Amino acid sequence: MTQVSNWDDLTTQQKQQALARPAQKNSQSLASTVAKILEQVKHDGDAALYALTERFDGANLAQLQLNPDRVAQAELQLPNQVKQAIKQAYSQIYAFHEAQITDDVRVETIKGVVCELHYTALDSVGLYIPGGTAPLPSTVLMLGATAQVAGCRRKVLCTPPNKNGDIALEIIFAASLCEIDEIYLVGGAQAIAAMAYGTESIAQVDKIFGPGNSYVTEAKQQVSTEPQGAAIDMPAGPSEVLVIADAQANPDFAAADLLSQAEHGKDSQAVLVSDSLALIEATQKAVSQQLQQLSRQDIAEVAMSNSRYILTKSLAQSIDVSNQYAPEHLIIQTEHPRQLLPQLKYAGSIFLGAWSPESAGDYASGTNHVLPTYGYSKNYSSLGLADFCRRYTVQELSYDGLKSLASCIMTLADSEGLDAHKNAVAIRLKSEESKQ
Repeated sequence: MTQVSNWDDLTTQQKQQALARPAQKNSQSLASTVAKILEQVKHDGDAALYALTERFDGANLAQLQLNPDRVAQAELQLPNQVKQAIKQAYSQIYAFHEAQITDDVRVETIKGVVCELHYTALDSVGLYIPGGTAPLPSTVLMLGATAQVAGCRRKVLCTPPNKNGDIALEIIFAASLCEIDEIYLVGGAQAIAAMAYGTESIAQVDKIFGPGNSYVTEAKQQVSTEPQGAAIDMPAGPSEVLVIADAQANPDFAAADLLSQAEHGKDSQAVLVSDSLALIEATQKAVSQQLQQLSRQDIAEVAMSNSRYILTKSLAQSIDVSNQYAPEHLIIQTEHPRQLLPQLKYAGSIFLGAWSPESAGDYASGTNHVLPTYGYSKNYSSLGLADFCRRYTVQELSYDGLKSLASCIMTLADSEGLDAHKNAVAIRLKSEESKQ
């Protein structure tokens, strides 16, 4: 059983170690491997995608794009209960993101000077859906429905095929609900390269979204630094949860939340912070019991070896620990959870109260489950509609408006030694004055 750390007894270095994430793969080796894959796709295009898909996924594909007939088959073959669940989750996610639509801004900053802020959808977006040990239709909905609400003209989905060259029916059905235009049977770093640079079959996109393993994450970061590459949603690391619980919390609920995170992957991390030693010990016992019932026990067990149980002297100190960790998911199981909200500075998504499990946000509450991990919630936000849009400004000045700002503009231009900037104003004023 993982040892309980008493926060007040730890040195500064020990506190840092207690909140450290699991070590990621050798970055230098990983970066080099990914760079070679990106270069191979750049140089060989579709041929590289076919070769790499056979090498990494064991699939010998006849074509990269999913046969459109599979979309109709997916709807027929999926059980009605699954289809209804996907539809309900879709409608929840769509509604929450539709509410994020923002009006343009128009301000007359001074008489005759009008400034505007406009929003427009990204034209072409790439949506990456991991393969791994389970299909992720929920991620299709999180990315696809948001792109759909934003009004992105072209939506491209890439996901690795199984050895038979096929993908899960759930993914296909979710993609059809989101009106995703193109589905390609390609995964890993090679999929990121294809979307970033383009190949004979896959046209380049403007921005790439979605989680993935360390190779996908590294590929996203590399292509985002290249002028001919593509923008990305956010950097990411292994998934994580932090639970703040007081003496009144239900230890079975806390244990279930820790384990629901742990079963994502062996490098996931689960942290419990509480001012009650009795609650921590009861939760540890519940974790041991619930772990035995999980179908992914082997994965969750490894992940729980990276778990942390931290005892604090007060709820205020628990909040301070959470703010230092900056979790992807933050669950508040306290007597008055909403009262803590103003004090919680950093988290990708916050779940308030006993009846708000992380799985609600993962699937169907409506919020987006693509979130900053590895401490990035200190400076990145959860995925939202704004990420699928770009904003630009417009300004329109009348002669009187320009005249009222002329002295300000020319003085500042002069102080910066930019004569052409100053002259762009002066020549206009002189032109109008010559008419008078």
